[in-house]
Amino acid sequence: MAIAASVRTTEESLAECCQRIRSRTLSLCAPLAPEDTVVQSMPEVSPTKWHLAHTTWFFERFVLARDPAYRPVHPDWLYLFNSYYQSVGPMHARGERGLLSRPTLAEVLDYRARIDERLLAVLTRDADAETAFVVSLGLQHEQQHQELLLTDIKHVFSVNPLEPAYLDTLPVLHCAEPVPLAFVAGREGIAEIGHAGAGFAFDNETPRHRVLLHPHAVASRPINNGEYRDFIRNGGYRQPALWLTEGWDVVQQRGWARPLYWSEDLDSAFTLGGRRALDPLAPVCHVSFFEADAFARGAGMRLPTEAEWENIAAESPCAGNLQDSGYLEPQPPPSATGVQQLYGDVWEWTSSPYVGYPGFRALGGSLGEYNAKFMCGQWVLRGGSCATPAEHIRASYRNFFHPADRWQFSGIRLARDA
Repeated sequence: MAIAASVRTTEESLAECCQRIRSRTLSLCAPLAPEDTVVQSMPEVSPTKWHLAHTTWFFERFVLARDPAYRPVHPDWLYLFNSYYQSVGPMHARGERGLLSRPTLAEVLDYRARIDERLLAVLTRDADAETAFVVSLGLQHEQQHQELLLTDIKHVFSVNPLEPAYLDTLPVLHCAEPVPLAFVAGREGIAEIGHAGAGFAFDNETPRHRVLLHPHAVASRPINNGEYRDFIRNGGYRQPALWLTEGWDVVQQRGWARPLYWSEDLDSAFTLGGRRALDPLAPVCHVSFFEADAFARGAGMRLPTEAEWENIAAESPCAGNLQDSGYLEPQPPPSATGVQQLYGDVWEWTSSPYVGYPGFRALGGSLGEYNAKFMCGQWVLRGGSCATPAEHIRASYRNFFHPADRWQFSGIRLARDA
């Protein structure tokens, strides 16, 4: 599969890129105490310590172990920190990662350092093209876990009655004027989506292919907290006609009445900066596909398809409130003109199921398990969030989650037929 293998800037070597991205993961852990790193608040959330070890396991298992003479640093850890790669061996149960008090955080950090030393030794030699690709894939994988580290620790802290802040110094961008919701006509007719060949891409972004776009329009910004609060107050969670059957069942079984982290009075939300007043102009986040779809139905509209989303986004600069901005929470739109916030702030649910594109071929070998095995029962999200590293996102990037998942920074952009 011909996929570009670089995540580097033009000024840095692959070894320098590796050091920079791996160091960023450690810096994200700096506000945490060792006790914070071992907690698993629900099966979908992984402890911070596990993220640190698993991303290291990836490089040991798929880069260093390519050498037949390589011997694992801790053979038993190959079982502990495998995530879902069935073809490389058994693994510890996902829902029981929080039971791993040992190895300690200090031992995991030592493991990272020892693997990094070996990895950099490989990269300072003339690494072949396949090694370079797998390292680049591993760095993209690391950046995915940087985002998961933040979303997971947010959930961990939210279930603590003390509601501790990850960073109590997080800045807040205040917007005095609301930005009206407008609709922008999308392209119609034959178009193309998928990775265009420049820079890194995952296999699920390929191949680039033609799609037929019917007349449509896409909202100029995501739905904000104030608009979603109106949906709640107007009985949105009490009207089964707005919900898919499975979604209504989930609402009833789990007692949903508002987005994750919102207070019962709808006036505040838990954030990575602790509990804060709800900003009515910031994009609503931590909503499931079911909630996004119900809101759209209540508005007499729908969610965009991923093809509609990508064709709008491909015309916009790939920039926004991403992890690098330092806000780590969605912020109000910066402008009242044009299409806003396609990148960053919140991942936007689409109406597209997560399946392979026409002609899709997974990566060969065990790395083919990375994306392809999840193409069932999940939905595509686009655009990145306030927790996504800026260099990690692109117009063709396809994220995917189960329709009831909502601990990620997931939000809503509307679309309608024209």
